[in-house]
Amino acid sequence: MTARRLVAESLGTAGLLTAIVGSGITTASDGAASAQLFQHAAVVGAALAALIVTLGPVSGAHFNPAVTLVDTLLGGTSARMAVAYVVAQIVGAVGGVVGANMLFGLPAVVVATTDRTGAAFAASEGIATVGLLLVIFGLLRSGSARAVPAAVGGWIAAAIYFTSSTSFANPAVTVARVLTDTYTGIAPPAVPGFLLAQLVGALLAAGLVGWLFRPTVPVERTRGGDERLY
Repeated sequence: MTARRLVAESLGTAGLLTAIVGSGITTASDGAASAQLFQHAAVVGAALAALIVTLGPVSGAHFNPAVTLVDTLLGGTSARMAVAYVVAQIVGAVGGVVGANMLFGLPAVVVATTDRTGAAFAASEGIATVGLLLVIFGLLRSGSARAVPAAVGGWIAAAIYFTSSTSFANPAVTVARVLTDTYTGIAPPAVPGFLLAQLVGALLAAGLVGWLFRPTVPVERTRGGDERLY
């Protein structure tokens, strides 16, 4: 059972990164910048919703170390399983980027040169991460788990469009996108700022969720003692 959950996390994160990088490559040469960004946001949001619906019953569909961290802080996942999830997510994210590069005939790995340093980018990441986690755990604690896939896809699509960072909101995504020198890449110097903003956003979201929302419905618990998100 644990192996299935980890494979699902890895596959889901890989699928997410394939959608992010692949759609970024496709739209980069297609019309005005605003139209490109809108198309990219729509593709990523739709792909993420589909992946959550498909793999959520297996692993809870975290696909994001920030989600796993908050779920752990709120008592939903054991520390041991959380570490395994994060490793699976990073492995999947790297595989998704490499695969997307190769699908378009690019080198499998090229270090990104897209500069995303600066306070505006970091602030955008913090806001995008807090919003994502509030959407997920607010819905779960409100008894609206079935709305999570559409709501998460919608939030990510919107945040890609309204933040200067284009809403990574995911440490695994941040690390993996160093490996593509395309529109969706991130140069290594910007990574620490993104990761710090995402961590701060996750911790803030955990506090807000615990204060704003109280669990109203039972949560399924697995044989290993971990709770499922949905």
